[in-house]
Amino acid sequence: MSTEKKEEGIGSMIKLGLILAAYAVASCTVLAVVNNITSPVIAANNERKANEAMRTVIAQAEDFVTLDPAACSTAPGSASTVEAVKLAKAGGKVIGGVVQISGPTYDHARIMIGVDVQGTVTGVQFLENTDSPGFGSKASDPNFTVSGGRTFYGQFTGKKVADGFVAGSTFDAISGATITSRGVAALLEDGTAVLTAVLKEHGND
Repeated sequence: MSTEKKEEGIGSMIKLGLILAAYAVASCTVLAVVNNITSPVIAANNERKANEAMRTVIAQAEDFVTLDPAACSTAPGSASTVEAVKLAKAGGKVIGGVVQISGPTYDHARIMIGVDVQGTVTGVQFLENTDSPGFGSKASDPNFTVSGGRTFYGQFTGKKVADGFVAGSTFDAISGATITSRGVAALLEDGTAVLTAVLKEHGND
């Protein structure tokens, strides 16, 4: 091969490399711009959804006092993550609390739980559920009902925290979605334990 052809081949490779590098830089720039535009919108939507859920799970509350979630951790070895904890007040007195907690189910779920000062669940709402469509997704489906005609998450309202959350025993599990049901039970156990401790400490605030 002549020197001229070798130089031509090297030049083509360099040109191709520069073109690919330019495309990579352009792609990264576009992704960064899109991310900067969409991230605040997604964050705002998530906050709005959480606020709506919070007022749904403890509707009697007039205002909420935010606590440090880092000071309200779950038991050692728990796979759940406490993302937010708030005291619910009415007439200037604490009437309960809400916790936003996430963790593994079949895949992953994030829920909001409300508990009053008597230790009764006032409501449960799903903020996220990435479990299998048609099976685990039924946990957050407003059109799916268990015995008694209530939604899967709606059946927890009115239950005593002290009775515990055991799929198929203290609440109706989803047929064909045992792992999801047990995962939600773990989130409920961890979340209500956090709220029980919080209300014991702040119940007279």
